[in-house]
Amino acid sequence: MQFDFVCIGSDHGGFDLKKIIMNYLNNNKIEFKDFGTFSQKSVDYVDYAFLVAQEVAKNKKNCGILCCSSGIGVSIVANKVPGVRAALCVSNFHAEFARKHNNANIICFGQKVSNSEQVLDMINIFLNTGFDGGRHENRVNKILNLEKNKGECINERY
Repeated sequence: MQFDFVCIGSDHGGFDLKKIIMNYLNNNKIEFKDFGTFSQKSVDYVDYAFLVAQEVAKNKKNCGILCCSSGIGVSIVANKVPGVRAALCVSNFHAEFARKHNNANIICFGQKVSNSEQVLDMINIFLNTGFDGGRHENRVNKILNLEKNKGECINERY
């Protein structure tokens, strides 16, 4: 596995999928922490995506898994946290290339978009795929520079 620890969270719209994922993580003896929500009661996805993203940003050995109805909201929120590269994935290709080319550290899912079997396959790929580096490292560094400069390009090459 490419990471030491998994931070997981969802809103009510991704709660059932999160429970399935946590069962998978338990069965595979993968350490994780559940950042909520802890029921199907309606909540704001922003709160839980932010908690997971903050924790992932603190430690490069952590990764995150976020779920909501579509996966869109949690991915938008997570990507607001400097140091986070969250990828909304709907295929094995997405999960693989999120790691290989983008060095993504959070994978996001929509409970209404992907079935649990697909999601578990994508998680396995995401957790076990490394970053290719090389030409992709320069691109990820440009993302980091955009964060550092609060979205302002300081020159044409960042």
